[in-house]
Amino acid sequence: MIAAQFLNDVAAYVDSRVAKVVLNGSHEITDFEVKAVTDNTLALNYIIPAAEVPHVTKIELKSEDDDLITTNDVNLPISSDTLMLQTISVEEVTL
Repeated sequence: MIAAQFLNDVAAYVDSRVAKVVLNGSHEITDFEVKAVTDNTLALNYIIPAAEVPHVTKIELKSEDDDLITTNDVNLPISSDTLMLQTISVEEVTL
């Protein structure tokens, strides 16, 4: 079993690395409504501006140096400014 504090520390490390969201490979979001770790989970809340991004096909999380952290292919039509809620959970897996 992995200690809960260590799992939370890993989530905090991920938090420290995530600097921006990149939509569709080009639109960068660096202002987060919420960016916090609670119970081994990093929560990211950010606004997708409909006027600039009417349809999202890819969501990437990147570091300040543009290193890729995560990528997700999606199909999200954006008809109005949209608050996105994205999480990364750190969990122990047993087989």
